[in-house]
Amino acid sequence: MILLALIAILTGAYAVLVSTAPQMDDKQRGRISLALLLLFTGLGHFVNPEPMAAMVPPSVPARVPLIYVTGLLEWAGAIGLLVPRYARLSGICLLAFLIAVFPANVFAALNHVGMGGHEAGPAYLFVRGPFQVGLMWWTYHFAVRELKVAEQPARV
Repeated sequence: MILLALIAILTGAYAVLVSTAPQMDDKQRGRISLALLLLFTGLGHFVNPEPMAAMVPPSVPARVPLIYVTGLLEWAGAIGLLVPRYARLSGICLLAFLIAVFPANVFAALNHVGMGGHEAGPAYLFVRGPFQVGLMWWTYHFAVRELKVAEQPARV
């Protein structure tokens, strides 16, 4: 259910920007939408850190502080996406971040951790995996990919 909320935040924010800011280019809309999603998910790292820490294998030291750090990284990525000069670099860093944190989702699903759908077990990965790939595509498409000359918006 949480993934549906995340998809709604991402696509809903994009749709609102399409209808309310027609002068804004698609890449900017996509970056703002992703930034809103990251601000929301980053907040969860501070509001409910213990269940998130359970997603990390017990062999990893300082699991709760690590959750705080990853929340700060999500917020830093969100802020970077909103600053045009740093948007591409932030996108690259976020791609690396999304790859780095996915093993925690695998661990949580394999161990039926009661957080964000992982209690469903390995079957949850059939939903979470495509979501993660979609999030990576969104990040690449709107923040990392450089537009070809023909794709660049006309300057007014």
